[in-house]
Amino acid sequence: MQFLLVAIVAGPLLGAAAALLPAPPGLKGKSPDQAVLRHGVVVTGVILLAAIVLALGFDHDRPSMMQATTDVGWIRALDVRIHLGVDGISLPLLVLTALLSFLCALYSYFRMPAGPSPKAFVALLLVLESGTLATFAVLDLILFFLAFETVLIPMYFLIARWGGEGRQAAAWKFILYTLLGSVVMLLGLLLVGVKAGTFDMVALAADNGRGLTTSVQVIAVLAIGLGLAVKTPMWPLHSWLPDAHTAAPTVGSVLLAGVLLKMGTYGFVRILLPVAPDGMRTFAPYLAAFAVAGIIYGSLACLALVRPGSKGDLKRLIAYSSVGHMGFVLLGIATMTPTGVNGALFANVAHGLVTGLLFFLVGAVKDRYGTADLDTLAGATGAALYGRAPRLGALLAFATVASLGLPGLAGFWGEMLALFGAFEPAEGLSRPAFLTFMAIGAFGTLLTAAYLLLVVRRVCMGGPRPAGETPIADVQGYEFAAWTPLVALTVLAGLWPAVLLGLTDPAVQKLLAGGTR
Repeated sequence: MQFLLVAIVAGPLLGAAAALLPAPPGLKGKSPDQAVLRHGVVVTGVILLAAIVLALGFDHDRPSMMQATTDVGWIRALDVRIHLGVDGISLPLLVLTALLSFLCALYSYFRMPAGPSPKAFVALLLVLESGTLATFAVLDLILFFLAFETVLIPMYFLIARWGGEGRQAAAWKFILYTLLGSVVMLLGLLLVGVKAGTFDMVALAADNGRGLTTSVQVIAVLAIGLGLAVKTPMWPLHSWLPDAHTAAPTVGSVLLAGVLLKMGTYGFVRILLPVAPDGMRTFAPYLAAFAVAGIIYGSLACLALVRPGSKGDLKRLIAYSSVGHMGFVLLGIATMTPTGVNGALFANVAHGLVTGLLFFLVGAVKDRYGTADLDTLAGATGAALYGRAPRLGALLAFATVASLGLPGLAGFWGEMLALFGAFEPAEGLSRPAFLTFMAIGAFGTLLTAAYLLLVVRRVCMGGPRPAGETPIADVQGYEFAAWTPLVALTVLAGLWPAVLLGLTDPAVQKLLAGGTR
């Protein structure tokens, strides 16, 4: 198990290096480009298999305990250690990352985005996977920062080199926002490590802030939280996200929404809640206020984009919806209760599954129609996917109702638990304030349903295909292979939430109690 986790984190890096080498003559297939794309599928597939084996070998009776741990010295002068491990909080995100990376590699094998050499594309995809996996596996503050930053360069190039219109400006906006936030976050991490005398996240969580004064905790939460909030993204630090999603290639959008946004909220749970509880208690009402503002803002922005005549882009709309959905994650974290934090972690995974599927589907619609402009798609009679590509239309409708939180699907449980957590926040937090936040968040779910149902109406419904119009292709075999796991897991998580909550709840209880349980 110990070796397996190291292999999962380091494997994609080795695969990235191998992708840049010439393919052996016997493995080139029809062309070198096909060979390197197949290499990406094989490497991500092996990492996914290893992650599944790790999950099966995980001791589910003790999900609060760090398992598959590695702890060796690295920079002795700073006491920085290569410390890896997984528990019930990080394991689902680790598997989700491996799954989405494999599905993106598989999808790219059949539909490589227009741009430079596939060698660079595959290498960047694998570096991105390695950095994300490391973020969820490392247990040292300095290593966490390094892993957190590793993903920035590959995502920048995926947007700038393989993106669509406006890709250069979107890529620069993405990296400037995230780098500026990261500089402040690094200062906060160093402050915690120096004042506590250790960068070890397990030891810091067990100490539960007792080795840090309240003023140090407040400064640390402000600095670290700012960097995490940019990546989440929290309103009003979200403005890089719609541009990045709109310009990114399909697989870039899937990984950005499905995995990279989770790194910010994971940092709140893994670092700030257990390490600086007094500082979090000080800022929790403000975090909740920004969270519900993001829920309402994201929904209103989506309603404006879906309005006829607004020339709204469907990818941009899904990006703004992510601002709202991540608002529920932040609200759950701000409650500082087991119910709210479990809801946040559940919503994290659900958002990765559902929004990842949505970006795959929107990419497919754009490939078929040549545009993601809602007014163009709607036209006089609507894109009418139900009649012209019934399987694609049904999948898009399924993903939208999952995104709006329909009971029985994954999107329901996280938002409900976050609202329940706000109903009874942690001791020391203002209950009237959080009841107000809960009411605003609940109103946001109605706005979410409104704009997503309008999307279904405008894109999926409409009149029959006019005579003489070229028919569009329905779901292809490779698309079916890439999307089916996301559909199945969305249903499974919705009907059987105990699979995920059984992992996260004991770990959350221990984390909030300072490692005493």
